[in-house]
Amino acid sequence: MHGLGSDITINVIASVIASAIFLAVGFAWGKYKERRRFGRNLEEYDFYPFTINRDNVPEFNLKDFRLGMHYFLKNSDHTAARQLIFIGEQNNVRVQLEPAEQKEYARLFDKYQGSKIADDTNEYLENYVRLVRLIGKSFPNTGIEILLHNLADPGHSLIALENNVTGRHLRDGTTNLLIDLKKRQLAQEDKLNYELNIGGRRFKCTTIPIVRKEFGVVGAICINIDANYLTEHVIADQKRIEEWFKNFLRVDMQLDENILGKEERAFAQKGKRHFKDEVA
Repeated sequence: MHGLGSDITINVIASVIASAIFLAVGFAWGKYKERRRFGRNLEEYDFYPFTINRDNVPEFNLKDFRLGMHYFLKNSDHTAARQLIFIGEQNNVRVQLEPAEQKEYARLFDKYQGSKIADDTNEYLENYVRLVRLIGKSFPNTGIEILLHNLADPGHSLIALENNVTGRHLRDGTTNLLIDLKKRQLAQEDKLNYELNIGGRRFKCTTIPIVRKEFGVVGAICINIDANYLTEHVIADQKRIEEWFKNFLRVDMQLDENILGKEERAFAQKGKRHFKDEVA
């Protein structure tokens, strides 16, 4: 009986090991098939169509774009090819290609359903449009502008705008924003709290890139504060200061809801007025 029990134990262990091996092989095969189906990221290829110039700024490289275009016409890679198309559309590649190459690009565009890329990006940014609109409407007439760029269409990128202080309009294009964001992405830098001086105008700005795994930087939320309006117009008059704070603190409703931590709520109930109040 002892020998029989040992045999059963060995068989069970062997079965478990065999099952684990089959499971691992199956998982690896599934990952391999998934990779074959969807492909690699474009950065993994030698012809990634951006080079760094002497000023450490990324520049679109038409030569490498051509290499990628011809490669993906002959070799299928759904992920990398669509990333190449996305970059091409961002950089208006159709104008830069020769007539014969434009036909090749049209073939690539059709093969990888390029027309859906812009539609997918528009859908992806829809929630960001809502965020920009609602945040902007929370602070009306304060000199604080918030807007959204769709960088899949740099020539008509401005798709949401609230509290306009820069005089731009919906469907206006962007200039060097895309290249600047790519440069900062490579350097792992944030674009926060920077100053812009344009003639007599002065702004405090923040730009938040929207990154999509499939395509990289697809959009950007920008917050622009009209510094001169606040420091020269609002602060100069007590009545304007009061009006500004009324707009800044304006509410549309009052709710019975707790947003304080447990201890902070107890302090508030004892009379604490604000987060720097030390009466507790």
